[in-house]
Amino acid sequence: MFDNSHIDDAIAWRHDLHRHPELGFEEHRTSELIAGLLTEWGWRVHRGLAGTGVVAQLGQGAPVIGLRADIDALPMDEATGLPYASATPGKMHACGHDGHTAMLLLAARQIAQEGVTTGTVTLIFQPAEENDGGARVMVEQGLFREFPVDRVFGIHNWPGLAPGRMVARDDKMMAAFAVFEIEISGRGGHGAMPEQSDGVIAAAAAMAGALQEIPARALSPLEPGVVSVTQIHSGSAWNVCPDRAVLRGTARWFDAAAGDMIEERLQCIARASAEAQGCTAQVDYQRRYPATINAAPEAAIAREVATGMGLDTTLAAPSMASEDFAFMLNEVPGAYLWLGAARDGENPGLHSAKFDFNDAVLPVGAEYWVRLARHCLAA
Repeated sequence: MFDNSHIDDAIAWRHDLHRHPELGFEEHRTSELIAGLLTEWGWRVHRGLAGTGVVAQLGQGAPVIGLRADIDALPMDEATGLPYASATPGKMHACGHDGHTAMLLLAARQIAQEGVTTGTVTLIFQPAEENDGGARVMVEQGLFREFPVDRVFGIHNWPGLAPGRMVARDDKMMAAFAVFEIEISGRGGHGAMPEQSDGVIAAAAAMAGALQEIPARALSPLEPGVVSVTQIHSGSAWNVCPDRAVLRGTARWFDAAAGDMIEERLQCIARASAEAQGCTAQVDYQRRYPATINAAPEAAIAREVATGMGLDTTLAAPSMASEDFAFMLNEVPGAYLWLGAARDGENPGLHSAKFDFNDAVLPVGAEYWVRLARHCLAA
């Protein structure tokens, strides 16, 4: 049976982490708290991978299961008004990584109390999931060479799913993504004499619309893809035609060929849109995360354990959001799971300034981790 006597402690850890958010590769206080608790409970703790990562183990020998939680916050201001709201302007736990950390800590406490008599449980507290690829860095620095695992699992709270639901697809879970920056350059001039300048603003406007049409015109309707222009910066005065504009955004896809097509079309559209207005375009296109693809056997295990808890494992469509847990799944068989975390009434989504992890699912996630570890070690 799951020990519910420490849930208040887990809520306190979560609220403390929420009040003190830290960005990617800067999670020094967070990793100190994690390492201190794990050491107190008897886990073998290793620190330093990706700078602020924490890896902890209990037990010996095979089989070995890896359980991962992300620990970083986002660079944004919080608007929840909660008593434990971020005390650091410009930093906020708007994706629930504070809750993921507290769930895994609560599970770690119970696993330590019960002991591990067969095999090894490896906990991975990973920094810098948001855009910076902390999972990639941990893998490159030897995560699975130093701490080999047979399977690895990750959980993300999902406010789009009702509590009591868990999703683990056999294949596509979350999309690959890239970021891009396009700098448009041309002659600037007086707003009353546009013929003496180049169409920097016109190029930016045409480019923004055309870029977002790429998936609709270049990909099959059956192949998911997204291009979103999220920033346009240009101009400084009412009566000045600027000489520079910058567009930024993201691209998302699953199939590798679709990713190649999106990049090719983006480069082409940027050049053509700029040239049509007498300008030039410089494109910086960076592929960040691969697609998060579950291994079918591990996804089946994940669903079996969830069903044993009474959770609804009805499948949902994959998400075009992205997750750097993909780098771990590229190295080791495993599965990424969504845990239903919707609230009654107002239910802000991930990355909202009003988002707050739903504490009601803390014991659900922690119990799931404990049951999954037991299941995999018994197998």
